[in-house]
Amino acid sequence: MIEADSGKVLEAENATMPWYPASVTKLMTAYVTLKAVKDGKITLDTLVTVSPVAASQSPSKMGFRPGTQVTVDNALKMMLVKSANDMAVVLAEGVGRSIDGFSEMMNQTAQKLGMTQTSYVNPNGLPADGQITSARDLAILARAIIKDLPEYEYFVHIPSIRFGRRITQNFNRLIGRYPGADGFKTGFICASGYNLVASATRDGHRLIAVVLGASSGTMRAVRAAQLLDRGFASNGLSWLKPSLGTVDKLVPIDASPPNLRDDMCGGKHKRPESDEDDAVAATTAGQSSSTSEAGATFFASGLQPPLAKPSDLLAAAPAPSEPIPVYTGPTRSGAALIAAVAADSDSQATPRHGKKPHGGAKKLAATAEPKEAKGDAKSDAKTAAKPAAVRHANAKPDAAAAKPTDKPTPADKPTADKPTADKPTPAKPKAAAKPKSGTGDAKPAPKSTSG
Repeated sequence: MIEADSGKVLEAENATMPWYPASVTKLMTAYVTLKAVKDGKITLDTLVTVSPVAASQSPSKMGFRPGTQVTVDNALKMMLVKSANDMAVVLAEGVGRSIDGFSEMMNQTAQKLGMTQTSYVNPNGLPADGQITSARDLAILARAIIKDLPEYEYFVHIPSIRFGRRITQNFNRLIGRYPGADGFKTGFICASGYNLVASATRDGHRLIAVVLGASSGTMRAVRAAQLLDRGFASNGLSWLKPSLGTVDKLVPIDASPPNLRDDMCGGKHKRPESDEDDAVAATTAGQSSSTSEAGATFFASGLQPPLAKPSDLLAAAPAPSEPIPVYTGPTRSGAALIAAVAADSDSQATPRHGKKPHGGAKKLAATAEPKEAKGDAKSDAKTAAKPAAVRHANAKPDAAAAKPTDKPTPADKPTADKPTADKPTPAKPKAAAKPKSGTGDAKPAPKSTSG
């Protein structure tokens, strides 16, 4: 955790451990794209086209057919809120001509910003050899977005978007729930675990928290909220803690990134196609450390009543907000915008009788961030006592901008994809009622997808 203005490090635990970024990669995709806008090379109204390569990306994605055009503005919103992998490629090809060309731009930008532990291979964070970062470098990138692109910063804290009939909430659960939350992005692949770059502002004081390798989507948000709570509670009393210097001065750890695929996705750990996982287990884990933290907050805040527990805040529904409409085609306003949104709504086939939606709309019903290739170190203090679980000789089991405290949540049980009896036979009710073995209990291991 760091101060956004000064870059001062407030807490750090394995902050320079190399890590797989997953979909927080899209923060650099947004930074490079918006810098091109700011420099006048393109505009937010510039049309970019969905290529066959973009359309072939794994979910989460919008699912548009090749040839579909969207504006840079709408592509950015879809990418950052829905974590759409196809929109990341659309932007990369629109700005850098190709994935490789854009990746080179991303790497050049990372070096200019001082992100010395980061390298990029693609614009969306899908698993790829050589795609590496660290909590330190992600904090540097978050500061750069705030400092260099203040006029476009609203892209990283949009609560929700509406495409046609479908509304997608931001996968960053702090947005709309945690007081003052105003950024940035989530990420998840099997190799990295659940990642989150977050920020919040209170009384003009902005903090940035980075959590990598959490055990669940809820836990990464709880961990980030706990960091931010401690940071705001100690505001004005930071002189009591020894100085950790500024984020750019943190010394990198020379190691390979740990791979948590076995822990996150192997064996019984069958994850749902979503970041919305076991909230009950995450809440329990969050409460285990929140009691002592509440006491510290009470003391540091001048004997003021402690704030609500992060787990309680995140369990609540987000604050009401009007979803921002996104649509295909050129920029429109007024009646033309209404017509464009209506056209996208009409193009979405509504599933009936168990049938899947038609065409490019078949993936749009997903409003939660699907699995990426899960597999990084877990932000968990107890995990530190069991390094064998990380399956890497040089790596500690957690990388974050603060000491981890969460416990891994139990794996969600898979649900059946189809009824056990597709064609019931009235003449033989006993035979029809007999379940077929393996129809709902044994699902294949989840695919590696980015969100």
